[in-house]
Amino acid sequence: MRPALRDQLIALHESLATVRFVDAESRQLLLLLLADISRLLDPDSSAEQDNSPVDKLESLAVKFDADHPALSAALRQLMDALAKAGI
Repeated sequence: MRPALRDQLIALHESLATVRFVDAESRQLLLLLLADISRLLDPDSSAEQDNSPVDKLESLAVKFDADHPALSAALRQLMDALAKAGI
């Protein structure tokens, strides 16, 4: 691993450890980063992973976030409020 990449990953890890909430744009970027990391960690199964229901759902969620960020944020707030109400 390149030293610069290693340093960036360590810094990202430290930054993420302090975050308690992410906005819609940050969430979308984190999901894209997660997909990139998954692809790099297991390149042989990336085609297989793209076909899994969870990955399809995640891909749809990322697309929805990108296409409708305000609605996506409102839905997350509603789900959070319902969860806090025990529903």
